[in-house]
Amino acid sequence: MDTSDSFPDDDVGNAAVSGEPAQEAVFALLADPATHGGGPVLRCDTHASAVFLAPRRAYKVKRAVQFPFLDYSTLPKRKAACEAELVINRQFAPRLYRQVIAITRESNGQLAVGGKGKPVEWAVEMERFDESRTLDHIAARGAFDDTLPAKLAHMVTAMHQRAECTDPDPWLAALPRYIEQNTVALREASDIFPAEAVSELDRRSRDALARIRPLLVSRGQRGLTRRGHGDLHLGNIVLLDGEPVPFDAIEFDPVMASGDILYDLSFLLLDLIAHTLTPAANVVLNGYFAATHQIEDYDGLAALPLFMSIRAAVRAKVTAARLSQNTGDKRNEIIQAAQRYFELARILIAPPSPSIVCVGGLSGTGKSILARSLAPLIHPLPGAIVLRSDVERKTWFGVDETDRLPPEAYRPEISTTIYAMLCDKAARIARAGHSVIVDAVFAKASERAAIEAIAREANVTFHGLFLEADLATRIARISGRGPDASDANPSVARQQEDFEVDSLSWSVINAAGSPADTLARACDTLPEP
Repeated sequence: MDTSDSFPDDDVGNAAVSGEPAQEAVFALLADPATHGGGPVLRCDTHASAVFLAPRRAYKVKRAVQFPFLDYSTLPKRKAACEAELVINRQFAPRLYRQVIAITRESNGQLAVGGKGKPVEWAVEMERFDESRTLDHIAARGAFDDTLPAKLAHMVTAMHQRAECTDPDPWLAALPRYIEQNTVALREASDIFPAEAVSELDRRSRDALARIRPLLVSRGQRGLTRRGHGDLHLGNIVLLDGEPVPFDAIEFDPVMASGDILYDLSFLLLDLIAHTLTPAANVVLNGYFAATHQIEDYDGLAALPLFMSIRAAVRAKVTAARLSQNTGDKRNEIIQAAQRYFELARILIAPPSPSIVCVGGLSGTGKSILARSLAPLIHPLPGAIVLRSDVERKTWFGVDETDRLPPEAYRPEISTTIYAMLCDKAARIARAGHSVIVDAVFAKASERAAIEAIAREANVTFHGLFLEADLATRIARISGRGPDASDANPSVARQQEDFEVDSLSWSVINAAGSPADTLARACDTLPEP
C-alpha cells in the first residue's frame, strides 16, 4: 500500500508533537511478528502515519502530531480520523478497508490488538495486498497493460458519478492558498528549485486562476464540485483481480478532498505523464470525456493546465521534503525526481496553442486507429480529445457504441446533423485552449469547409489529413474488425468507391500499409510540437 501521504496542502516541515504518551510501545507491538502469528512485518513511516504491513493485514496508525492542515495530537482526534478514513475509503475500496481497531492495555499491563482493555491507540485495519501491484510500481517496471488506461477512465468516471456534490466556495477560496503554499515550499528549497523559475510559476499560476475563476464558479453552480479522492496519484491505486482500485483518499480535510472533478482527475493525468505514460493519460482523458453528453463539460478543459501544474508542484515539494530523512545516493534520486515534477509544473502552466486536426477517408482506411495514435502526440498535454463521427451517431440515437443502427440512421439529413455536432464540439474544445482530432469520412467539400471555418473562427491552427487505400485493403480491414462503433461493411465500402472527393486541399496520406506506416506518414505532414 502507498504510504507517501502526498497531501496537496501540506507544510511538512512544521509539526507540533502532542503531549500524548509516547506511541513507541504501540509501534513496537505492531512491528512484532508474534503479534500477527509470525511472518515478517514491514514498517513504513511518514510525517502523519505509521503503517505496519503484516502477512495478512495492514495497520495504519495516526502519529501524535499537529500540522497546519491536520491535528492528530490527542487520542480522540486520532480515533475520529481513523473512523473518517474508514468511511471515506470504503466508498472507493470496500474490500480493502476492514475496521477501526483499538490497541488496548489489558489487565496484565500488556498491549493487545483489539483486546478488551482500555484503548490507548487506534488503527485502521486493512486487507494486506501486494504492494508491487500499485500502479506506480507497475509503471516503474514498464508493465502498464494496454487495457489499463481505459479501465482507469471508467474507474474515475464511476467514482465521480457517485461523488457527493459540495459547496464550491470553500474550495475556490482555498485554491490561491494552495498556490501560495507551493510557492513558499519551493522557495525554501532554493538549492533545488531556481528562485526565478519559482517566481515565474507562481505568477503564471495566479494569472491562470484569475482567468478561469468565472469558469470554475460556473462549473460549481452546475454541481461539478464534489467530494472526490483528493490524492489520486498512481501510488494510491492498486490492481486487484485485474481492476484498478483507488485507496488512501484524503479524510482529514473535506475541503482538500473536494474540488472540481477535473481537479481530482488532473492528479492521475499528471502522474501518468510524469511516469512517461502520456499515451495512457490521453486514453484516460478521452475515456473520461466520452462518458459525458453535456457539451458544456468541454469548457472545463481550460482549467486542466492549471490543475495539473498545481498537482505537479505539490509532488515537487513533497518529494523534496523527503530529503530531510535521506542521505547519500538516495538524495540525488530524490532531487532529480523533485526537479522533474517542478519542470512539469512549469511546462503545464504554459501550454502551447491548440490545433484542430481532421482525419478523413473512406471506411477501412484506418482513420480511427490513426486518430487514437496521433492524439497523445498533439499538444498541449496530455494530447488531443478525439471526436469520432461513428460514436457521435450512436450517442445521438441513444445506443451503445457497438450496437448496429438501421440504414435510415445514415440518411443525408442525419449525417448533416452529426457533422454539425462535431463542429460544435470541436469549436468548444478549441476555445477552451485544447486540441481536438475529428475522425469522420469528410468526403464532401462542404463538410471539410465547415470544420476549417471552425478553426479560423477559433483562431487555432488547422491540419487536414485524408487517408487513401485500395478497395481490397479496405474490405479486408472491415471484414477483420471486432466489435466497433462503425457499421460499415464490405457492401458499404464498395458503395463508397463511387464517392467523388472533390476540391481536396488536405494532405493525402497513403494508408495502404501498416498503422505504423500511416502514423509515420501523417507525422511527416504535421509540424513538430
